[in-house]
Amino acid sequence: MNNYEHLSTYTKDELIQLIEIYSKNWLAMDGVWFQSIESKLGMDEAMYHDAEAWRRFTVIEARKIKAFLKLPDNSGIDGLAQALKLRFYANINKDTIEINGDTLIYTSVDCRVQRARERKGMPFHPCKSVGIIEYSGFAKEIDDRFTCECISCYPDITDNTCCCKWKFTLNK
Repeated sequence: MNNYEHLSTYTKDELIQLIEIYSKNWLAMDGVWFQSIESKLGMDEAMYHDAEAWRRFTVIEARKIKAFLKLPDNSGIDGLAQALKLRFYANINKDTIEINGDTLIYTSVDCRVQRARERKGMPFHPCKSVGIIEYSGFAKEIDDRFTCECISCYPDITDNTCCCKWKFTLNK
């Protein structure tokens, strides 16, 4: 029996649970390699490698989601909203999406990365610089007319009701 045949033996609910497990495992792996570099070489070196990894990964992730959803190149706000909902961590972080015309606001209400660092007594991950790379690259791969700006993200928190907030504008 190949893996696809094996997966077909599970119920829909079991497969949804497995997706959550895979997402948590992926996020744990992301954190483990980061913390390995952070503990040996420091935060600056870890952030450099994090940025480089996200610069490449976010494009791969967006392309695969775009293909899965069969989104056209200029899928606009609706395409981005659909794609954001299918990101690897979308089903394990609490988030919201607000659309107003040609603007989409994506808010990570609760972030597993920051909560895990908090539980371990570690300083928050200074994710704004990497977030700009990640979210800009993801949006541009969905539709290259997007610009992305950070509204609030550690270490530049301007909204204490969330972990981070991003604004995507569709430029026509």
